[in-house]
Amino acid sequence: MHFAIPVAAALLTSAQGASAAYNLVKDFSGSSFFNGWEFYGNYDNLTNGDVNYVSAANASAEKLAYVNDAGKVIITLDNTTSVPYNYKRDSHGGLAERGTWAFLGGRSVLTKCTDYFPVGSVILFDATHLPYGCSVWPSFWTKGINWPAGGEIDIIEAVNLMTYNQMALHTNSGCTQATGVNQTGSTSGTDCGTSSGCTVAEQQANSYGTGFNSAGGGVWATQFDSTGIYIWFWTRDSVPSSVSSATDSIDISSWGTPSAAYPSSSCDITNYFTAQQLVIDITLCGDWAGEASVYASTCGGDGTATACYLNNVINTPVNYTNAYFEISYVKVFSTSEDVLIPSISGSSTVLVTDTATSTATGTSGSSTSTSTSGSSSSGGSNGAAMTGARAYAALGGATLVAAFSWILL
Repeated sequence: MHFAIPVAAALLTSAQGASAAYNLVKDFSGSSFFNGWEFYGNYDNLTNGDVNYVSAANASAEKLAYVNDAGKVIITLDNTTSVPYNYKRDSHGGLAERGTWAFLGGRSVLTKCTDYFPVGSVILFDATHLPYGCSVWPSFWTKGINWPAGGEIDIIEAVNLMTYNQMALHTNSGCTQATGVNQTGSTSGTDCGTSSGCTVAEQQANSYGTGFNSAGGGVWATQFDSTGIYIWFWTRDSVPSSVSSATDSIDISSWGTPSAAYPSSSCDITNYFTAQQLVIDITLCGDWAGEASVYASTCGGDGTATACYLNNVINTPVNYTNAYFEISYVKVFSTSEDVLIPSISGSSTVLVTDTATSTATGTSGSSTSTSTSGSSSSGGSNGAAMTGARAYAALGGATLVAAFSWILL
């Protein structure tokens, strides 16, 4: 059954605490992983990265997004093209001239799930390899339908040769991380409404870079709940059985202290966050990895603003052998049996329910809703554009652009 539903109502659906029953609603893995995902297919006009994001067809044809023989999902960028000066490298192949953005071919990948998941969800991300290297900026994150309004959760994000993962929330003004929260990570910013957001650095070993990949990878779990947003990380040999054996449901009661904790006591989750969409991408340089002091801190160079680009992006690539995701699965569990998909209703974009029955394989059901509800998908604090956020464009009617909008320094 499909019916129009405002985001404000959707995010309240089945919002419960840690004792709630989380049942599987989506399992993205194996040969069907990319069912229910869409590709950006444009240059990186969101973080000023030196890449072009390719379409699904080009990503597949150029083996920038595919499933390998081991059944793992590979998402990577062009690591063979010799790029001339003043052109961009494709994230998933191709070239585009810097400044004029004349598209000549060449690629990287930004892919986003077509579904949205309401408050009352748990997201698992299992990877055996993450992209890293000088100029490389990968991320796994979530966003609201009217992003940058509706909140953003950065689950995995790091740049260059960092050795740890950085987590963050981005919201409208008024949401903060409370002081003295029970978490294992180290807080470096508590105001989620600033350009850098409320950030937490992972303190466990092997959360990014060579350490992560040498350890066989690991798993992240994100609880998106009315009581707060909590992120756990386990390196491969520490993944609890409640995670590794989770199939139809998941029990989070034994997970212990999270890496990052954002309790609702200082940030009303149902006010600052709408239902969230999953996004995976790789860019190069840009506003964070390419910032002169950030780049120099792990990659050296001459300290200039162009060092990242000149030392990595142009000519024959030498630093991109490890610039790829190898993903075992992405799973979403929820207290609701429904997932949500965007639909145009009059002059507004609303979310409609897409019943999770038979969607646990990763295939998204098609909505046939003809509702003409005029309810906007943003409400409360989510209606205004956030401070420091980049503008975003609509592609193909209801297809919304997804990518980073904040400089995370």
